Amino acid sequence: MTTPEITIATPADRKAVVGSLVAAFVQDPVLRYLFPDEDTYPRYAAAFFGHLFDKRVHRSAIWTIGGGASAAIWEPPATGHVPSGDGNTADRYPADVLARVEGYDDTVHAALPTYPFWYLGVLGTHPDSAGRGWGRAVMRAGLDRAAAEGFPAILETSNPGNVELYRRAGWEVVGSLSEPVPTWIMQQPLR
Repeated sequence: MTTPEITIATPADRKAVVGSLVAAFVQDPVLRYLFPDEDTYPRYAAAFFGHLFDKRVHRSAIWTIGGGASAAIWEPPATGHVPSGDGNTADRYPADVLARVEGYDDTVHAALPTYPFWYLGVLGTHPDSAGRGWGRAVMRAGLDRAAAEGFPAILETSNPGNVELYRRAGWEVVGSLSEPVPTWIMQQPLR
């Protein structure tokens, strides 16, 4: 079987990418901390991933495969952290959910390095397409761009099982957080 082509997402890919990520992160510790209610998880997670997609799609920093079945949402190097609250955030969530989203975002970004880096904010594959190596493929596309531009790559994960998966892909743990959810900060050194 031939592996589908990796593409850079366009606005037309939004629905497929967001749907895949909502399905992929159903049991993720951070997403369940942010959106613990089973009834509202799909709606709030879709708003969360949709916001990240919308922020980055015009920066040519989202790689997909399989028609959006797997996606890597990257943030190119910037001159400082832009908080998650952007004026429209309050419209997406009630106050308690908004406080968790913004609090988690601020806590994680305060722990990230101060030097420029490519940030792998989201990597996920729809469960129906898991096990094909597509996640690694879309991650690699972003890593290749980071290396070509001369920057290291950073990610964070709250899923203990992912730490070893990322290590096998060349990432190293460079920090951790215990609150509000145990989280590991990992770096892919310059290649």
